[in-house]
Amino acid sequence: MNKKIKKTSWLYTVIIFVCFLPFVSPVIALGTGILLSALGIKSDNAGKYTAKVLQASIVLMGFGMSLHEVLAASKSGFLHTAVSVSLVMICGILLGRLFKVEKNISLLIASGTAICGGSAIAALAPILNSKDYQNSFALIVVFVLNGLALLLFPLVGWKLGLSQETFGNWAAIAIHDTSSVVGAGAVYGEKALQVATTVKLIRALWIIPLSILLALLGKNTSRKSIRFPWFILFFVLAIGFANLFPAFATTYSHFSWLGKRGMMVALFLIGSNISYREMKQSGVKSFALGISLWVLTSVASLVMLSL
Repeated sequence: MNKKIKKTSWLYTVIIFVCFLPFVSPVIALGTGILLSALGIKSDNAGKYTAKVLQASIVLMGFGMSLHEVLAASKSGFLHTAVSVSLVMICGILLGRLFKVEKNISLLIASGTAICGGSAIAALAPILNSKDYQNSFALIVVFVLNGLALLLFPLVGWKLGLSQETFGNWAAIAIHDTSSVVGAGAVYGEKALQVATTVKLIRALWIIPLSILLALLGKNTSRKSIRFPWFILFFVLAIGFANLFPAFATTYSHFSWLGKRGMMVALFLIGSNISYREMKQSGVKSFALGISLWVLTSVASLVMLSL
């Protein structure tokens, strides 16, 4: 057993170093993780570091962003964010009732779709007092759809001839996790990456009001259950610092590069956490809810952005 763990750890270490090479794309990183998971090659420590690597990468990428363009994207994306978050939550609850999915699972999948995938689910789970299997169902549905979105969205964008800005907004609204949003944006183009990342992190801030609302409406909850996504604050500070002190531009470019390559590592770790056995256990109804809500969100947001 110990030899197997050591071999797995060495393999994961080698792949993580490979993720820093320029030819490794988001699709390759995610696909490699999924392949290892399908072959039964797993690292017990992989899941512990996924969120930390993802959040650190996002903060580092903030050093390479223009404050002026970020503010412009924030203004244009605010209205879309407010409308879409509210509508997706309502649709998720209604579809949950239609498919007869448990209330907590419906709320977790809806919040993951509306805001920021696994981060939203992790933040809201203690507020809802949801059980472990309910959290797992919601997370697995979101992770699987994240992988599909990362592969499909750029293809659809190119086929429809979407502009960089339109694609960035669409990806931020319709793709669940920040990692997959950033990955899809990176595949589509530099401008799409910047818009997608900014708008998605604006959406992530909605964890706070939604957490407060659910805490007030729910029973046996407390303020201690509400988790503030601190990495968003550090992301904003990184952008501000880089723009206030432009003399260190060379250093900032290194930080930004490290963040982008770190995102490849995060995508690999996400893929390695997807298990076919757990997917089957998640149940047909949970997947039906997640897929229906995802397709509805994707189509509706694209139409809204095209008007």
